[in-house]
Amino acid sequence: MVLFGVAILAKVFYIQNVKGNYWRSMADSLHTGYVALDAERGTIYSEEGRMLSTSIPYFDIRIDFAADGLRDKGGKAFKENVDSLALNLSQLFGDRSKAGYKQMLQEGYKSKDRYFLLKRDVPFNQYQQLRNFPMFRLGKNKGGMIAETKSKRINPFKLLANRTIGLARENSQSVGLERTYNEYLKGVTGKRLMRRIAGGTYVPVEGYDIEPENGRDVITTIDVNMQDIVETALMNMMVQNEADHGTCILMEVKTGKIKAVANLGRQSDGGYWEDMNYALQVGEPGSTFKLATVIAVLEDKYATMNSMVNMDGGRWQVGRRTVFDSEPHPGPQNVTIKHAFELSSNVGMAKLAVQFYGKQPNKFVSHLKRLRLDQSTGIDLVGEGRPVIKTTSSKTWSNTTLPWMAFGYEVLISPLQTCMLYNAVANNGKMMKPYLVNSVMEYGQVVKQFEPTVLLDSICSNNTLKQVQAMLEGVPIDGTARKLRTPYYNFAGKTGTALVANGNRGYADKIYQASFAGYFPTNDPQYTCVVVIKNKPHALRFYGANVAGPVFREVADKLFATAVEKQQPMQATMQLDTMLALKNGRGQEWKQILGTLQLPWNGTVANNSWVSAKVTDRKIDFQPVAQTKGAVPDVTGMGLKDALYLLENAGLRVVVKGAGKVKVQSLPGGTKIGNEQTIVIELS
Repeated sequence: MVLFGVAILAKVFYIQNVKGNYWRSMADSLHTGYVALDAERGTIYSEEGRMLSTSIPYFDIRIDFAADGLRDKGGKAFKENVDSLALNLSQLFGDRSKAGYKQMLQEGYKSKDRYFLLKRDVPFNQYQQLRNFPMFRLGKNKGGMIAETKSKRINPFKLLANRTIGLARENSQSVGLERTYNEYLKGVTGKRLMRRIAGGTYVPVEGYDIEPENGRDVITTIDVNMQDIVETALMNMMVQNEADHGTCILMEVKTGKIKAVANLGRQSDGGYWEDMNYALQVGEPGSTFKLATVIAVLEDKYATMNSMVNMDGGRWQVGRRTVFDSEPHPGPQNVTIKHAFELSSNVGMAKLAVQFYGKQPNKFVSHLKRLRLDQSTGIDLVGEGRPVIKTTSSKTWSNTTLPWMAFGYEVLISPLQTCMLYNAVANNGKMMKPYLVNSVMEYGQVVKQFEPTVLLDSICSNNTLKQVQAMLEGVPIDGTARKLRTPYYNFAGKTGTALVANGNRGYADKIYQASFAGYFPTNDPQYTCVVVIKNKPHALRFYGANVAGPVFREVADKLFATAVEKQQPMQATMQLDTMLALKNGRGQEWKQILGTLQLPWNGTVANNSWVSAKVTDRKIDFQPVAQTKGAVPDVTGMGLKDALYLLENAGLRVVVKGAGKVKVQSLPGGTKIGNEQTIVIELS
């Protein structure tokens, strides 16, 4: 019995220590299972073919130190290559010395690790070099190199349209187009059979892979150049005004394509990033909503744009509340509806709503619903806010709801809905559904095409449409956007300034939302642009014309400049003294300027004469400037270059103060010039 027991113990010792590794590997080999192989995610492209979001391959590099090729002939292949391999790895990655890598490789070889981790997240260019390194160039079976492929999602343009494009996230919900078109982008997952080896790790079993099917590509409507223009214009104003957040949307008038959309929010460090899609968030729109009010009044034929309304000095009592205009309007108070709209009078709009719909408020509401302001736009993005248009059956309806709705309060709509409405006016009444994707492609072939969608053939009658177009065109001429006017093209639009509540503090912090909605050029509208910016508390500059308007103007200017060859020359219709910084100067130069801009002018302008310029009846009127020999020239109103030319040629020493046009000269024009006399000119 003792001998029998000793024999058993000897056998146990033999199995555990002599044959242990063999039997353990046999046991491990019985544990197999499939793991998912992710498909290569499709790429999102801009309309002109630039990558907006794509997958870049990365590799985890492992080594099978039990590979036959590394163990044959006493490990000759490993011993002959370990030094040069260590040197190459050190030079490639730079995180360890040659000796450090050699020690690491020798420890892995000694342990016979079949799944030794050498390096994670190796980019493709480094992976290509690794394949040609000593030992690895022998192949998987002889050199032991195992490369596990994975991918990382990147946005090559980083900030540009970041929130709209979105991110494909592994551990949380995706956003933007990555989420909306995930079914197309993700492809079909494959499978790989894995076998467990010693140490609890798994290695792939060759010949048992089910290859994944790569995802399809998505071609968007976004234009990278336009997106850069929109993003830059919005960023400039956000930084200047230290605003809280803002959005700028650019839509193609005739199709509804979103060509660009920027969403910037202020971060804790004071910088800005695309942190939320503010274009889809609903809020009180303010004065840009007045377009819907005048459409209702004109469509019901209660009035025309030339009917009169009294602005009452910008203050009107309704029950226990008072309607205030955001800006003072000096001058006549009894004005046309058109001019009240151009001046953005809250009182004027509230009075129209009460006068014509006070006894039938739901009739006014029905117009808003007709304009689809109670519905989401249906854009191909998840997360669009739900608009709120009250009716008399709403719990919060009161006797002041109707007049406040007339100028954009007590309603909730998104900037994108505002854009869709203004775009319909630009598109001669046809309302287009906004969309972001042109097509889905697979290996260069279109598998799904998206076409422009008409939501309404006409938002109103042609008579109403012509009137509201005239009213929008009047805002930059005789209204709140006069300072935004440009001689190079005409645009139409509406400013907006809305006081925003700040949680429990209410309106005490004086937070204003500035907005501008419009389209350009008016003779053949190509783009609709909406800008909405929420300012910081107690901001010194907060009006829509001063905050949102300049963003619109910068976008329009740059787009017009890039397409100037396609544009027809447009006659300036604004007052010329607000259009040009008029300077007295040489006739030849003035004639060249006027010919280029095609501007009207009066008087006789000789090439070599000096002339003074002023505006009379919307034409530039020129008068010759007499220059008496031996007398001080009169350079008032001239630019510095011309003033210096005349004064120095007259023998005067010139001291210059300031910049701009000459405002004051120390020696009056016509004064006799003495020897080496000095004149001081002040510019402003």
